Amino acid sequence: MEKVLVTGGAGYIGSVLVRLLLEKGYNVRVFDNLSFGGESIVDLLNHDRFEFLKGDMRNEDDLKKAVDGIDYIAHLAAIVGDPACRKFPEDAKAINLEGSKSLYSIANEAGVKKFVFASTCSNYGKMDDPEAYVNEDSKLAPVSLYAETKVAVEKYLLNQPKTNNCKPTSLRFSTVYGLSPRPRFDLTVNEFTRELALGRELVIFGEQFWRPYCHVVDLSRSVIEVFEADDEAVAYDVFNVGDTDENYQKEMIVNEILKVIPDGNIKYVQKDEDPRDYRVSFDKIKDRLGFKITKRVPDGIKNIKQAVVDGFFHDPDDSRFSNI
Repeated sequence: MEKVLVTGGAGYIGSVLVRLLLEKGYNVRVFDNLSFGGESIVDLLNHDRFEFLKGDMRNEDDLKKAVDGIDYIAHLAAIVGDPACRKFPEDAKAINLEGSKSLYSIANEAGVKKFVFASTCSNYGKMDDPEAYVNEDSKLAPVSLYAETKVAVEKYLLNQPKTNNCKPTSLRFSTVYGLSPRPRFDLTVNEFTRELALGRELVIFGEQFWRPYCHVVDLSRSVIEVFEADDEAVAYDVFNVGDTDENYQKEMIVNEILKVIPDGNIKYVQKDEDPRDYRVSFDKIKDRLGFKITKRVPDGIKNIKQAVVDGFFHDPDDSRFSNI
C-alpha cells in the first residue's frame, strides 16, 4: 500500500484520518509539532505501519524529512480557526500560507503523487444572495485571516503546472463537529451540546447565520476518497466537503440539541459581529466521486452528550480542548 504523510496528524481531524488510513492498510507517517500534545496518537506508536516525525512547518529541513519516501500527502497542519489566527497572525501566515507552499514544492520535487489540501468553506464569507447556495464556482469573499490564507494556498495549487509530478486537490471542509481522539469544545455543535449537557445557560449570538456542518469522520473519509480517485477526477480541482441537507442556522442546531436535552436553558442575544453567512452545495463531490456522509448533526449531538454526561472527560472545560 501507498505511504501517506498526514501533517497535523495529532490534531482533531488528523487523529481520526490516521486511524482510518491504518484500517485501510496504508502506511502512515504523521508530521506534527505536538502543540496540543500527542495523547491523541500515542497508542499508534505501537502500530507497525505507523511512524511519527516531530517537526515545524516553517523548517524546510523538517519538511524534506517528512516527505521522504511518501506517495500521498494529506496536509492538515495549520493554525486552525479565525480566533487562533487573530491571536497569532504572524504564525498563521508563516505556517498556513508559506509553510503550505514550501511543503507542496518539496513534495513535488520528491516525487509525491497526490497532495490533498485541507481548506475551508469559510472562504465563501458572506453570501450575496441569502436565498441561494454557493458552490465551488462562487465568488470567494474571505472575512478572516484564516480564510485568506486558505484562499491563497488554493490559488497557488490551482496555478501549478499540469506537468508536475504532484497532483494537488483542495477540499473545502464544512464546519466540523463530533468526537475525536483530540477532543475540541470550541466548535459550535460540540460546545453547544457540552454547555446544555452540563446544565448551563447557553448564550447564542447570530442565530440566523447559515453554515454547513460535517462530522469529523466524514471529513476524514473525503481525503481517502481523493487518494483513491483517478487523477482525472480530482487533480487541480476544488471540492466542498459535506452534504447539502446539513446546512444549519445556529437556532436549528439548538433545536436539535433540545430534542435530547429538552430542559436546556437558551438565551439569544442580537449581535452581528461575525459576518460569515453561507449555505453550501455539495453536489460536485457527490456527483464526481459518489461521496456521501455517514453521520449527521443529530448523531454527533447524541454522542457528545453521552460523552459529557457519562464523564468521559474529567474536566470538559480544560483549555486543551480548545484551539485558543
